[in-house]
Amino acid sequence: MSHRIERVSSLMRQEISELLQRQVKDPRISKFVAVTEVSISVDLKYAKVFVSCMGSEEEKKTMLIGLGAASNFLRNQLSKRLRLRRIPELRFEWDDSIERGDHLLQLIDKISEAYPTEEPSD
Repeated sequence: MSHRIERVSSLMRQEISELLQRQVKDPRISKFVAVTEVSISVDLKYAKVFVSCMGSEEEKKTMLIGLGAASNFLRNQLSKRLRLRRIPELRFEWDDSIERGDHLLQLIDKISEAYPTEEPSD
């Protein structure tokens, strides 16, 4: 990935996060949504925006629908904030890395409880 694409994706992640917290008024979108990553295509036409938030599967699906509905508003606001020739089309996807990490930690805790390590005696 080129340095420019990395800078643009980082900047877009920051701006989208701020817009979701302060500007978007859709009740389907939680105020506690986190933009974890923005992946932009090489030609800067498309961007995958990975989001995460705690909630049930139904709430997650509803939030993704709300984010999809807000994508044109977000692109419009991004065009005002960023000096880019073209603002990429936004596609929102769920980032479940936090849940996977939590699940792995729970598994490690279970194994640690089942097989306690012995303290070395001096």
